[in-house]
Amino acid sequence: MSAHYQAVGWNRHKKTYDLVVVGLVVTCLALFVAVGMWRVPHANPVTLLLRGLGVTGFVLLHLVLSIGPLARLSPVFAPLLYNRRHLGVTMFAVAAAHGLFALGYYHALGDAEPITAMLTANGRLDSVSQFPFQPLGFVALVILALMAATSHDLWLKVLGPRVWKSLHMLVYLAYALVVMHVALGVLQSETSPTLSWALGGGVCWVLGLHAVAAMRTVADDGHMRRAAGSVADEAALRTEGFVPLFKGAREVPTDRARVAALPAGQRVAVFRHGDRLRAVSNLCRHQGGPLGEGRVMDGCITCPWHGWQYRVEDGCSPPPFDEKVETYRLRVVSDAVWIHPTSAPLGSTDEGEEATL
Repeated sequence: MSAHYQAVGWNRHKKTYDLVVVGLVVTCLALFVAVGMWRVPHANPVTLLLRGLGVTGFVLLHLVLSIGPLARLSPVFAPLLYNRRHLGVTMFAVAAAHGLFALGYYHALGDAEPITAMLTANGRLDSVSQFPFQPLGFVALVILALMAATSHDLWLKVLGPRVWKSLHMLVYLAYALVVMHVALGVLQSETSPTLSWALGGGVCWVLGLHAVAAMRTVADDGHMRRAAGSVADEAALRTEGFVPLFKGAREVPTDRARVAALPAGQRVAVFRHGDRLRAVSNLCRHQGGPLGEGRVMDGCITCPWHGWQYRVEDGCSPPPFDEKVETYRLRVVSDAVWIHPTSAPLGSTDEGEEATL
């Protein structure tokens, strides 16, 4: 983190990550072209490279969309979140190379300007085989370009968190457009069902992974509320406005969190630091990252996405930063965690001896 915006600094970890990603991209392209030439000795290497770029970019897009739900399902995948933007920019670079190769190879030698020729090459909306699939890929590439161009935190500050997040959620629209681009484009000339099965499998993987992560979250929330309800006989706490959150206060790992949902739906992260529990909003002020999937480092809750930090005791970022996340009052009774659903004033502390284990 830095108090001022500055050029991206590639530390050893990032350099290693980027070198591995670039190496895998080059290896994937080389294998695709080599296998293509081996299977069809007279195949055009340019066409193979063009298709290889498309396949590689599509695989990278699936990886980008899979990291989030995988990290929610298992903390093993959480470190991948740290460099997800690097992977996204790499994916855009590969997709842009595919688009430029296609534009130059198929549309640069005609009478019309290449982009105009590309947009008007197929004009039959009533035909699957003649559907204008190329504009679909073009629009998807424009979305990915906007996302890559605004990946730096400077744009998050300029656009504001809501607009920035909405822009980057368009990745799902881009994914849908790419799927249609492939289905209405290259699949129309394929006689083997392999590519169709691969495309369908990829779509099922992405949709299924997000569905499983969502169902796991809902199931965990319901289980925790039912478990807490078994000790929900503390009239005094209810009188003060507290509601049961979950049972198993001592099971919260040291310097880690357990995420749960308030009755109104907001998600909170309950961290254990030393012998005390603290509850904060699960949303990082930076990009809405899941604080509950992070850990306490040097007395600060550290977001797993990009390392933004907040002090455990009051939810304030350490100086010179001034970001704050909501904190909530907790009570622990018979190993059950109770929470007041109304957040405390920003930056305030709740000594809460009753939240001591």
